[in-house]
Amino acid sequence: MRPKTTGNRRLLYLKGIERNARQQIDAVELLSRIPDRLAAVFNFDPQYRAVLDQLSFGNEGVRQSARAQLKSMDDDTIAFVIEEGARVLKPSGMMFLWMDKFSLASGHWHRWVRRSKSLQVVDLLAWNKMRPGMGRRLRCVTEYMVVLQKVPIRAKGVWEDHSIRDGWSESSDRRIHPHAKPYVLTERLIRAATKRGDVVIDPCAGGYGVLEACQATGREFIGGDLI
Repeated sequence: MRPKTTGNRRLLYLKGIERNARQQIDAVELLSRIPDRLAAVFNFDPQYRAVLDQLSFGNEGVRQSARAQLKSMDDDTIAFVIEEGARVLKPSGMMFLWMDKFSLASGHWHRWVRRSKSLQVVDLLAWNKMRPGMGRRLRCVTEYMVVLQKVPIRAKGVWEDHSIRDGWSESSDRRIHPHAKPYVLTERLIRAATKRGDVVIDPCAGGYGVLEACQATGREFIGGDLI
């Protein structure tokens, strides 16, 4: 029996993927089972090692033990996932791409998106995690989210909440996941860029904060992670 939909008949074409559930699956495999132009939002928080590799602190076995257990994605894999994200986004859909300070300031992230010609940068958000991180000079307390939109580029009728600030301070619970993102911000962003019944895809779901936000707001979630 096919699963019931909430109005989006394209959900019938998912290939062996559970909706609104946690599932252990590789991001590339997940996306290969999703049809084109399904999602209003694509949230992507890749497991990257740019800062750790640059700093080479060598203390991952102690202070970074949880993060060290996560499999890192190389640049080609990240770029491919972003290409697939562009494919599964509806026209004018939004991609939330998370990155660290080194990736942003060095321009390293441009190599991730340069093959995805249908995506354009439309905004940038800085998240203050409310706790000190690493750094040989300035301590890293901030992560960044580049907002990309699939063409055609427009805000009216697509983005509904104009009170979200581009500098956001909120703590997250790393006991849930070492990459846990701020829940209140996550829910606000989903409400801003989607309507009830819309599909949100998160191929590196981590602690599943996006799933919880979708459940709280009446959105359809498709996502998974390796652990």
